[in-house]
Amino acid sequence: MNHDSRLLVFLPIELPMTKPRIRFAPSPTGYLHVGGARTALFNWLFARRYGGVFVLRIEDTDKERSTDAHTQVILDGLRWLGITWDEGPYFQGSYADRHRADAERLLASGHAYRDFLTAEELDAERARVKARGGVFRYHRAGMELPADEQARREAAGMPYAIRFAMPEGEIAWDDAVHGRISWQGGDLDDFIILRSDGSAIYNMAVVSDDIAMSITHVLRGDDHVSNTPKQIALYRALGHEPPIFGHVPMILGLDGKKLSKRHGATAVGDYQDMGILPEAMRNFLALLGWSPGGDREILTQAELSNEFSLEQIQSKPAVFDTTKLEWMNGQYLSAMAASELLPAVQRQLERMGIATGDRNLSPVIDAVKTRSRTILHVAEQVAVRVDASRIVRDEKGAALVAKMGDRFAANLRLDHGALQRIPDFDWLPPALEGALRTVAEANGLKLGDVMQPVRVALTGGTVSEPVHELLAVVGREESLRRISAAAS
Repeated sequence: MNHDSRLLVFLPIELPMTKPRIRFAPSPTGYLHVGGARTALFNWLFARRYGGVFVLRIEDTDKERSTDAHTQVILDGLRWLGITWDEGPYFQGSYADRHRADAERLLASGHAYRDFLTAEELDAERARVKARGGVFRYHRAGMELPADEQARREAAGMPYAIRFAMPEGEIAWDDAVHGRISWQGGDLDDFIILRSDGSAIYNMAVVSDDIAMSITHVLRGDDHVSNTPKQIALYRALGHEPPIFGHVPMILGLDGKKLSKRHGATAVGDYQDMGILPEAMRNFLALLGWSPGGDREILTQAELSNEFSLEQIQSKPAVFDTTKLEWMNGQYLSAMAASELLPAVQRQLERMGIATGDRNLSPVIDAVKTRSRTILHVAEQVAVRVDASRIVRDEKGAALVAKMGDRFAANLRLDHGALQRIPDFDWLPPALEGALRTVAEANGLKLGDVMQPVRVALTGGTVSEPVHELLAVVGREESLRRISAAAS
């Protein structure tokens, strides 16, 4: 493979006159990986930017590993991200007859041939070559068989696969991301396009489907670069021009290695369970290998759709930084109304076994959302404020109690005395703040020595919204009860 990145400057991508038809074609053999989700998002944004058609195709030809459950997870993940499809989902397994027919066409036109070698014979040949220290190359024994011998073996019911005869010479394309990439056909083995059981292999099925579905652009991961020269050769052998190919960079972990489970969650559903908002996840994924220019990092769906272009996809690998994702999620949390966050927070509370009854949680969510990075974090803070059994004294809270000694309980008793004089109708932040300031001034105490014990009594920690707001959302009766219990 020859990859000349300098050509990026001189080979702008020319969009077709007709509307582009783009496809995302996941295999339902596992969950929707963040890399696949990013690929789907890029394709979807490209289709939306240019008024094209986004096709969803489920490549379920691996019958042993494909499951309906994985298909559903993929569909749910795309819907959660807000990625909608215009056509589909189509299922590749439904087009097996067409795949076979296209393979037979290639056989009839001389672009493919029957291979009667068994898997055992091929393995033995590989072993012999390896023992000699060589590199195995298929020797085209099937192509060299006389026609009458092929007919005899076929009539005898001998199983055979169909192999594609890779053409000699250069196979090149102007990649939408990397510029010009070229391979030599002679360096590539003839590959099977139809197994002996009549099922098509990946490259044959994909090309057959993309031709039938009039796909104009194929935007996919870098790991498919080695498939592209094979597919281009198949397109031409079938009498069709290839689509525009673009191979997006890999996603790496912070250690510079390919993103995998050792880096933490890799499935989109995991991030949903962790409390990441779909708007934030979509924004974050869009910036993994693409940039709108400038220093902007928070972009709306409309801005992403209006500004996305293939030219701005970067050719170098992108880094998945969970800390940055959570920061971005925090920005969305802060900007969203409590009413918008309420359904997701309630779902998390239900999972935690927290019963809130008919309590209005919006004021509680408003109080904690600006200091939260995920919906789960919001729910955890809400849970502490509505259910005293969720209070766990953290390290800083314990350190404050130890540092203050007897003064911790003494100051809480002063706070309790002042706060209990505030009637329920006046249990609002201004009155609460005024009462605590009066305690500090009347007793010659630092304001922090009055406020911080209340935080620890109500939440177990030393960090929260302003204490007077915390008291307001916890409520009069429950606040006084918690303060009394912590002071005893």
